[in-house]
Amino acid sequence: MSTVAIFVDVQNVYYTVREAYKKNFDYNKFWAEATAGREVLVAFAYAIDRADPKQREFQNILRAIGFEVKLKPYIQRSDGSAKGDWDVGITLDAIEYAEQADVVVLVSGDGDFDLLVKKIRQVHRKSVEVYGCPQLTASSLIDAATEFKPIDERLLLGKR
Repeated sequence: MSTVAIFVDVQNVYYTVREAYKKNFDYNKFWAEATAGREVLVAFAYAIDRADPKQREFQNILRAIGFEVKLKPYIQRSDGSAKGDWDVGITLDAIEYAEQADVVVLVSGDGDFDLLVKKIRQVHRKSVEVYGCPQLTASSLIDAATEFKPIDERLLLGKR
């Protein structure tokens, strides 16, 4: 049985799926698909902590599915802008676990990850599956992946 390491950019998935489909991502359906016939080495969901009860409930759902939830505080800058970015954390974890996993799964459409995906494929010789909304995923990330798996109706909450 092959091993899989899963890295989910929760903020990116939330906003791209909402923009593309006006729906929510179904983490249970995703988990079933990404782990089918595979042993899960690690599964991280990276989120921003706004100390909101609804968000805590969502984080507990992710934990119940099998994810380790990594939280970063929401930072509101004095100029009104906000910061809540996990790119470096995701990259460090993915590089750390890429050697041990047979397959790396990245759920994000952020083009900044194209270098990470290329590195994992070239240096570690691992397969990298990228899940993202087709219309909102950077083409450089799609091109870097071993396989691009579109987030579409099959991975959304609600009726098909």
